[in-house]
Order: sequence, then C-alpha cells, then structure tokens
Amino acid sequence: MSSDWLSDDRADLAAERILDAAATLFAERGVVSVGMGDIAKAAGCSRATLYRYFENRQAVRLAFVHRETRRIAPRVEQRVRDIADPGERIVTAMLCAVAEVRADPLLIAWFRPGDAGAAGRISQDSDVIESIAGGLFTPAGLSDPERNRLARWLTRIIVSLLASPGRDEDDERTMLEEFVAPVIIRAFV
Repeated sequence: MSSDWLSDDRADLAAERILDAAATLFAERGVVSVGMGDIAKAAGCSRATLYRYFENRQAVRLAFVHRETRRIAPRVEQRVRDIADPGERIVTAMLCAVAEVRADPLLIAWFRPGDAGAAGRISQDSDVIESIAGGLFTPAGLSDPERNRLARWLTRIIVSLLASPGRDEDDERTMLEEFVAPVIIRAFV
C-alpha cells in the first residue's frame, strides 16, 4: 500500500474516495459479496484507514446509498417542480427516481437477484432516505408521522419496481397511475 494515500487529497475527500471504490466493487461483484478488505484494497488504503471512516460494511453501504440519494433527489425535484396535479407529480417523481437508478450501472447493481434485499433494508431503515422521499414524493400538509409512513411506503414501491420491473415503462406508469395516484389523491388531497 502506498504510504502517501492521503498526501494529495484533503482528509475530507477520503470517505468519497472509499465510497467510489466501494461503488465500483458493488457493481462488479455484487453488494453482498464485497467485504471491508476488498474495499480497502480497491481504495488503496489500509483496513485501519477504512475503519477510521466506516465502522463496518453496513456503514459503507449506508453512506454510499445516502450519497447517491442526495445526488439523485435534485434531478427528480427539478423534473416535477412544475407539475401541479398531485397524482401526476407522484407518478412522475417515482418513475424519474426509478429511471435515474436504472441509468447508473453503479446503482442498478443494488437490485440484482441476491443484492436487492440489502437495498430494501437500507431504504427502509434510513432516516435520510425517508426525509428526502418525504420531501419529494409526499404532498404538503401532512403531519410528520403521516409523511414518514407515506415516504416509506412509496420508497418500498420504488424498490419493488427496481428489483422486479414491470413489462416496460408504460406498464409501470399505468400501475402507478391506477394504484398509487388514487391513494394519494383520495387520502391526502
């Protein structure tokens, strides 16, 4: 290992470098098969350095998912910003989020058979994802508990579409329009 691992990088970029290396490994080998030693080697750092930034493999996974969620959210927000109809807004936001993940090989790798469970667990246990989903996918005027439950439910639907896609985008849109949009309109508008 190189002793100058951080000599040219600022210390605050070390975690990003580790997450970039982990992302590549997740896409190449699958999320569940990548260990801390693999990540350290790919990042060009020692295991001790890796553990200074992330306490375990789950912490690396969670940090990666949070980073990517924060990256995708503004693009989804921009796509739905001017949609006034709550049903159309939610359908478009969900399909945009699905399309963003599918377009990125480092992200869609999380939804291969055998790896989708890890993504599902993280998506349901993450306060960051819940908060972002609550802002993107839920109408205004909900109490915090309602917004959080709705965000978790809509996130589950997105994870489901990623792990088990519809026949095509039109099929997915139709399912969301028929089964999700009416719930949003009826219950929250």
